[in-house]
Amino acid sequence: MSLQECYSALGGSYEEVLSRLSSERLVKKFALKFLTDPSYDLLVRSMGSEDWPEAFRAAHTIKGVCQNLSFTTLYQSSHALAEALRNGYTPEAPALYAQVQADYEKTVSAIRAYQAESEV
Repeated sequence: MSLQECYSALGGSYEEVLSRLSSERLVKKFALKFLTDPSYDLLVRSMGSEDWPEAFRAAHTIKGVCQNLSFTTLYQSSHALAEALRNGYTPEAPALYAQVQADYEKTVSAIRAYQAESEV
């Protein structure tokens, strides 16, 4: 799997991130680094403990990272969740969180597949 195919699988824009970071080496570096970013774990813990300010902060961080890396699908869902949590809990937060979870799994699965194939 190429990095471009990875971006296609995760619902991102390879062309956009390449124009921003200007080298495939940097795109690869930061895409792989996403796998160790603690923001998603913080989101899971915060949603579970109903710590809405922390959940907002985590969703907002994920949104920003995804925007910078052009992970479009996860950016969109994390943006929606961050906005829903901006002023505390809202009734739409659980459904938006479920979408973030699905998009996050899709994103990390694609990156892990790329990582596994690029290490061969």
